[in-house]
Amino acid sequence: MAFSFSPSLVIFDCDGVLVDTEPVANRALARVLAEEGFPIAYEECRRLFVGRTMDAVKAHVETSLGRALREDWPSYIRDETLKAFERGIEAVAGAEETLRALAARGTPYCVASSGRFEKMRFTLGRTGLLPLVEDVLFSAEEVAQGKPAPDLFLYAATRMEHVPECCLVIEDSVPGVQAGVAAGMTVIGYAGDPMTDADALKSEGAHVVSDMSALIGLLEL
Repeated sequence: MAFSFSPSLVIFDCDGVLVDTEPVANRALARVLAEEGFPIAYEECRRLFVGRTMDAVKAHVETSLGRALREDWPSYIRDETLKAFERGIEAVAGAEETLRALAARGTPYCVASSGRFEKMRFTLGRTGLLPLVEDVLFSAEEVAQGKPAPDLFLYAATRMEHVPECCLVIEDSVPGVQAGVAAGMTVIGYAGDPMTDADALKSEGAHVVSDMSALIGLLEL
């Protein structure tokens, strides 16, 4: 697989792309949702909610239940998720090498996540990646609409001073791929996790890879 252009900016999602948090986070989410009277299997939790903000998850669940969740639910699930992360998370295999290779080549990169800054700094810090990205973090907290809307990626590109058509997005979720495509960017769908639906990423317009370590070799930099 090769690209016919050299990206001027590479935009990484965080969870599932740089840090291997999706299994831990979604098990915690499924447990908390069951406490709220919304029982859901881990696999269905991932299918429905990977790549979405907690506000979007809350809205979906409240609509399904026909009632509001506890007032402090967003902060509660975030606290429970961070507690789960404290028990152990790792960087995605090849993520550090990819970031260092981009830096060595002088190719700008950044991180644009549905997660809040607090969560990103925690997970990236726990996995040793934070020093490589701490100055180029962007969160859905900063825009009106999270993924699958293009707002976050367009905001990141603007802040990094790059035009969308020259940007490459690395995503592992359908909403993330949809957001990148809607932003007019080229998208690589990372499907290194066995639970990731590679066909779904491809159907939304992503070029799918399953090995983060091979990413640099696929780009014409």
